[in-house]
Amino acid sequence: MRNIKVEQLVQTPVENQEIELVERKGLGHPDSISDGIAEAVSRALCAEYIEKCGAVLHHNTDETQIVAGRSSPAFGGGEVIKPIYTLLVGRATKEFNGVEIPAETVALSAARDYLRNNIVNLDLERDIILDCKLGTGSSDLRDVFGREKVPTANDTSFGVGHASFSELERIVYDTEKQLIGDMKGKLPAIGEDIKVMGLRENDDISLTVCCGMVDKYVDDMDAYVSFKEQMKDYILDLAGKYTDRDVNAYINAADKTGGGCGCIFLTVTGTSAEMGDDGSVGRGNRCNGLITPNRPMSMEATSGKNPINHVGKIYNLLSTQMAWDIVEAVPQVDEVYVRLLSQIGKPIDQPMVASIQVIPEEGANFATLQDDAEAVADEWLGNISKITDLVMNGAIDTF
Repeated sequence: MRNIKVEQLVQTPVENQEIELVERKGLGHPDSISDGIAEAVSRALCAEYIEKCGAVLHHNTDETQIVAGRSSPAFGGGEVIKPIYTLLVGRATKEFNGVEIPAETVALSAARDYLRNNIVNLDLERDIILDCKLGTGSSDLRDVFGREKVPTANDTSFGVGHASFSELERIVYDTEKQLIGDMKGKLPAIGEDIKVMGLRENDDISLTVCCGMVDKYVDDMDAYVSFKEQMKDYILDLAGKYTDRDVNAYINAADKTGGGCGCIFLTVTGTSAEMGDDGSVGRGNRCNGLITPNRPMSMEATSGKNPINHVGKIYNLLSTQMAWDIVEAVPQVDEVYVRLLSQIGKPIDQPMVASIQVIPEEGANFATLQDDAEAVADEWLGNISKITDLVMNGAIDTF
């Protein structure tokens, strides 16, 4: 029997609280770039280990660091003067049973591919330096990484997840996603470095959006101002699909459009990493893609940790998936919070506690909800390797 505890949470649902704050750092934010590279390197190492050794070996690549460069953006196109410096740091198994694994080569290739596919205006030959300093991981962990049994937890740690999203959470999340996934195709001046900060005061929503515009697509200040207005209209239209509340949007609020291109958020590459902003794994979005101070959160980084036994990764992803499945499968649930605590050396499918807190809808039979929520949690824990498979296949986001 697993130690699953389901309790009724007596508190005001987030949607009914007076003040709500939500943030998302987009793909091109330096912290998100660090997350993305770290996770891409981990997935590439997993694939290499399986091909060469038949199983994923010990590794962690969750210490990627970005040091900002220096640039000179200009209407019509500027240049990067000092390249961004990126250091791939972590541990990787480089030899196993006589088989040599080219961990650094795999890591550098994965990092380049990730940047090429996601930061499209970054010149990989000129604008960035990629350095790799992977230490040697332990090859003695064959019993943990062998997959013949349930892996044991590498640490005593916890993961936290919640469902479902509030209106503001959905708006903030989709604003960044849709600006890059939809609007950028129509307006290539939009860079990938987008940060969305949402504030809800009762029924008034304010969205402050910072977006690094790509200078080669911006002819002059009039064009820059026009692009901002188009983004604002798009965001307000998008928000209207999720809420009837009043919404205001502010694009690049620090701009001084009368002061030349040096007083606006204009970039050469689409990311502030080209000048002034450093980045680190785990300093941005939680694994649900948001930063949510109204909700419980784990401060542990998810990206780059191995998906076999690193509970800092597995339990954050699992708790989030578990929470969403409870909301979708169990009727009359308003909000769900899941907290999973591991104990080092114990099987990861047997947490010290799986704490599930439910805010039921008014009039709900909590005893029924309790049984159904416990069943969902038990099923996920019984199939915990599914999280590992989703991670290695790139089918689940980590930031």
